[in-house]
Amino acid sequence: MAEDENGEVPKLPPDARLESLDERLDRLQQAEARRTGVQQPSPGSRIAQQAFGHLIGAPVGGAVIGWGLDSLAGLFGYQTFPLFLLLMLFFGFGVGVRNVMRITKTGTPGN
Repeated sequence: MAEDENGEVPKLPPDARLESLDERLDRLQQAEARRTGVQQPSPGSRIAQQAFGHLIGAPVGGAVIGWGLDSLAGLFGYQTFPLFLLLMLFFGFGVGVRNVMRITKTGTPGN
């Protein structure tokens, strides 16, 4: 493609063929979705899945990090085994609850 004196490709006007192709593709995708019965998940179930993931994932992630810190401290001769594990586990619970409160406060789109 030809470049101008600045080394940039000049903007071209939108092509009518591309717009027509986009419209046809949208229509065909909508028709295929109706034909196969693909449904979008409801916003309530999406929020519930996110909340469940945060309530499980944050404490597990905290426990893994705490276990790693305890193991690392053990390499240096310190016996802290349950300390960091428990601290990070409770920190993970707090983070999970905070994330769930943030998710549920925003509500569902359109409400």
